[in-house]
Amino acid sequence: MKRPLIERPWFSRVMAPIGVGMLLLFFWQHLCTVYAIPKYLFPRPTDVAFAFAENWRPLLGSLVSTLYVTMMAFGLAVLLGTFTAFLFVQSRLVELSLLPYAVLLQVTPIAAVAPLIIILVKDTTTALTLCATVIAIFPIISNTTIGLRTVDPGLAAYFRMNKAGRWETLWRLRIPSALPFFLAGLRISSGLALVGAVVAEFIAGTGGTSAGLAYQIMQASFQLDIPQMFAALFLITITGVVLFALMVWLQQALLGQWHESAMEAER
Repeated sequence: MKRPLIERPWFSRVMAPIGVGMLLLFFWQHLCTVYAIPKYLFPRPTDVAFAFAENWRPLLGSLVSTLYVTMMAFGLAVLLGTFTAFLFVQSRLVELSLLPYAVLLQVTPIAAVAPLIIILVKDTTTALTLCATVIAIFPIISNTTIGLRTVDPGLAAYFRMNKAGRWETLWRLRIPSALPFFLAGLRISSGLALVGAVVAEFIAGTGGTSAGLAYQIMQASFQLDIPQMFAALFLITITGVVLFALMVWLQQALLGQWHESAMEAER
């Protein structure tokens, strides 16, 4: 017997958030209309939609620039973070030596580091990518390291009993055990890479052909074009949601058939 449409997991995951979003937009539009709030203070959703319709070309061009920096930083964070986590697991001395510096990157405000990176690195895109990588790398290092160390003791004893080498244990036991933790780190890191790219663009203040969404927000605020500023913010928000959804899809694709965390989400 087929389950009703409303009880299917994919329907609830998609339609429930859309319904809440539509309800919030309705109240936003209604309150701004009833209280006659000027659009230069707080625009209505229709004002934002009109601003996007009028300026969609420069906004989408800026989105491409920001998304390029985001994906470059995310890819670099995944590569460096995963490599660092493997080093931590293979050598306790390396972990004790480098972990404080990884924590230092996490707790240092990017607004304090970004100006130095932008001054030292001549290429603007490279500088923005490095700034975003600094923000996005720690969840990869932390989650992957925890996952590589979170191994079932019985399975670890079985591998030792069969005289499995370090690399065989890493490939056949530790990496599959670490995969859920690694994918959880990807979900966090993807959003942080976007945040880092936008913050770095604010600090760099880049314009022209390399103008990102942060530049569009600054320009709109200087001109008191608040609807356009909200339109740029809306694009950033949608981009973050899409990145998160892609990471969730990747997790389901890789873990959906065998790991309880993904199988539970399908019920």
